[in-house]
Amino acid sequence: MGDLSRRKLLKALYYLDRASLLHADTRIIGLARNSLDDQGFKEVAIENLQRFVPTSELDDTILQRFVARLSYIALDMTEITGYQLLADHIAADSKPMVAYMATPPSVFGDICANLDKVGLSHLPNRIVLEKPLGKDLSSSQEINDKVAEHFKEQQIYRIDHYLGKETVQNLIALRFANNLFGSQWNQNHIDHVQITVAEEVGVEGRWSYYDKSGQMRDMIQNHLLQLLCLIAMDPPYDLSADSIRDEKLKVLRALKPMTGERLSQNSVRGQYVAGTQHGKAVPGYLEEEGANLQSTTETFVALKAEIGNWRWAGVPFYLRTGKRMPSKVSEIIIQFRQQPHYIFAPDQRNIASNKLIIRLQPDEGMTLQIATKDQGLDKGMRLRSGPLELNFSEAFKQDRIPDAYERLLLEVMLGNQSLFVRRDEVEYAWRWVDQIIQGWENSNEPPKKYQAGTWGPVSSIALISRDGRSWNEDA
Repeated sequence: MGDLSRRKLLKALYYLDRASLLHADTRIIGLARNSLDDQGFKEVAIENLQRFVPTSELDDTILQRFVARLSYIALDMTEITGYQLLADHIAADSKPMVAYMATPPSVFGDICANLDKVGLSHLPNRIVLEKPLGKDLSSSQEINDKVAEHFKEQQIYRIDHYLGKETVQNLIALRFANNLFGSQWNQNHIDHVQITVAEEVGVEGRWSYYDKSGQMRDMIQNHLLQLLCLIAMDPPYDLSADSIRDEKLKVLRALKPMTGERLSQNSVRGQYVAGTQHGKAVPGYLEEEGANLQSTTETFVALKAEIGNWRWAGVPFYLRTGKRMPSKVSEIIIQFRQQPHYIFAPDQRNIASNKLIIRLQPDEGMTLQIATKDQGLDKGMRLRSGPLELNFSEAFKQDRIPDAYERLLLEVMLGNQSLFVRRDEVEYAWRWVDQIIQGWENSNEPPKKYQAGTWGPVSSIALISRDGRSWNEDA
């Protein structure tokens, strides 16, 4: 059983059971090569729930109810043997099946073919595909073609766990339920947008896997581009899956190409070298266990993206993601334009603009920076910048913020695809990313070095500062 199942999926399913969101007849079947039986699987589940769920949230009655739902079938994903046992098991319950493929994408096609052979590919059965869906457009199409031979698009749920985060969901409400923001969400009022997904960790023992991917494929192609789409999309016709995904697709299609001089000016890739984090020495990427000293794989990417439509004409979207950075943070910064007529002290001009900070982690919430008059008789009409803040964990103290996988698993069971990625979205994202990767390869320029524990190469600062702007680094 893989790490994702141990750390995330079992925990998410337990919490759904705890919230009474699993049907009484729901059964959970573990499928892997491990030589386990039902009891062994239940023991593994209990061990990992005790490890990853706070003791205060583990209820013995609910835990026993949850464990009673579990069973296990040992099988080789690529061989038909064992799938008939699964089919017999499911037929006995005659309920819709959700097959979650927390496996390498290279076996997605084999799994789908075997499910089809034993009669499990029909509606309303569904499948969930974990990323990465290929390493470029061609391999992505190959995987999707194999899956599509056996399952219809309406049965396929391509998961990006960022789309299940509470704050990401609130982007929809923020933009389309509040005229205060909805009427300002365009090039007339927004100066620029920043999206940062920073990781403190290095490659965590996965060097050989990560080196074939890099930060561009691992983070930009899916997570950051999905966030960009939710920020930039036009209002959907309604909240249905295809209405939302149609609007996201329009954004991906409108991304301006990144080739030639635009690529060299608007992209930075980096690779961390030895440094310190929180006072502790950490190795460089090429010093990690299993490293190839000749590797030019990037562990950091910064991009200036532009969207060619009327809403965002002239508004840059700065994207940044990297490993071994000073802190773990995922956030979106919406920087509004300054007032066209400024009447306050010249040295405070930068204060007189609003900034919306949308935090995805570590503390989910939103902050709107506004300018107010400083207090005191001796201050005159001096300004100060202060926050109007919504911290989800503090504002909703009686409620636990659900993990992204809880929401996504529930939506799969409900048959709602709005939080999942459609095939054409995946392919347009790859088209845009592929041209950048190809341009880097053609240039033969190695990635810029940056010390572990810093915010990336100096050239990433130049990328934004040449436009008279700076990265938000308050985390």
